[in-house]
Amino acid sequence: MNGTTFWLAMALVLVIEGFMPFMSPGTWRQTFVQILKLSDGQLRFFGLCSLLLGVALIWWLT
Repeated sequence: MNGTTFWLAMALVLVIEGFMPFMSPGTWRQTFVQILKLSDGQLRFFGLCSLLLGVALIWWLT
């Protein structure tokens, strides 16, 4: 992986992250408020699931 690939991946993350607040800010705000109500353990669980899924996808695609 070279530097260009890394920055393209970061740009794609920004596009994906910006899509929901741009298209439906009210729904995004409600979702964010619900996320803030989760306990630390629940947030860690979802974070771990995201990490594992990301690592599995990277492993599968390379």
